[in-house]
Amino acid sequence: MNEPSRDPSLPPETAVATPLPTQPAPVRAMRWRAVLWLLLALTSVAALAVAWSGAQRVSALEQELVRRQQDSAGESTEARLLAKQAQDVSREAVAKATLLEARVAEVALQRSQVEELMQALSRSRDENLVADIDAGIRVALQQAGITGSAAPLVAALKQAEERLARVNQPRLESVRRAIARDLDRVRATGVAELGTLAIKLDEAVRLVDEAPLLAFEAPRPETRSARAAQARAPTPATVPRAASASAAPGTSAASTALLPEWLPESVTGWWRGVWFEARELLRVSRVDHPQAMLLAPEQSFFLRENLKLRLLNARLALLSRQFDIAQTDLQTALDTVDGFFDRSARKTALLAELLRSVAQQARQAGVPRPDDTLAALTAAAAGR
Repeated sequence: MNEPSRDPSLPPETAVATPLPTQPAPVRAMRWRAVLWLLLALTSVAALAVAWSGAQRVSALEQELVRRQQDSAGESTEARLLAKQAQDVSREAVAKATLLEARVAEVALQRSQVEELMQALSRSRDENLVADIDAGIRVALQQAGITGSAAPLVAALKQAEERLARVNQPRLESVRRAIARDLDRVRATGVAELGTLAIKLDEAVRLVDEAPLLAFEAPRPETRSARAAQARAPTPATVPRAASASAAPGTSAASTALLPEWLPESVTGWWRGVWFEARELLRVSRVDHPQAMLLAPEQSFFLRENLKLRLLNARLALLSRQFDIAQTDLQTALDTVDGFFDRSARKTALLAELLRSVAQQARQAGVPRPDDTLAALTAAAAGR
């Protein structure tokens, strides 16, 4: 429709709009109905198209489902067949595995037996050596405990070290080092040798009869006869009387000085014997222990015998390992020797030295145990 014209000379505000012509209402309604039917038709066509497409899809899905069901049924049948075959194969494999395990166990058992036999053959010599050394050391330890001497243990350790040195086995090197340590420790320990001490005490008992006393002691018959024979010995004719007198200035010179020279030799020898006997009646000496002079001559025998008994008691105490009793007896014997015997005499000094040596060595000292060696031998015997 054409719009109404307006006068260009007039301003826009003053322009007057002309009304449009209106259509009738029935025509408008018909148009709306046509549009609605058209929309309905289009919707129906679209619905039919969609329904047909869905039916086609459902049909295709049904066919696909049927096909797949058939395929799955075939595959399941084939899978059951394969599973049965696999089950049979697995049973056979299990049977074979069981048989192989039994054979492997048998072979392992045979191998272990062969290895044990080889080890027994290769290590039998070392094990026998270790067992011998262990037994020898234990026996030596028992002997040392019985005798109180370390000599058996030292000898056993030295012998064991020499045997190991000859074998020269690397796995026994720890045993050699342990034996060396224990041997040094046993040697460093001061252990009293009871056999040596007993021999010293026997020598001291023998010296008791020979050591002189401070008090007067009647000479023995053999000593008196020997001195008288020496005094009555005639002087050779070829030797002058002055020379014989100068040979013994303290005895014959003094005894013959009062005799005239014209007397015969028999009278001179008789006078010399009388002079020796007279000199034995009197002795002048210094006494540091006055109680020694209170000893009667006939009591010297009992003094010596009591001292011998004291030394024998000390010997028995040492052999019984009663070192305290032995020390007491030895100290009493030393006091007796210092108080009643002549200390300036050589045999008295030797007797006192023997007693002091025994008293110094008679100490309580146990033989150390070779624990390192025994532990190393146990470890070597166990194969570690």
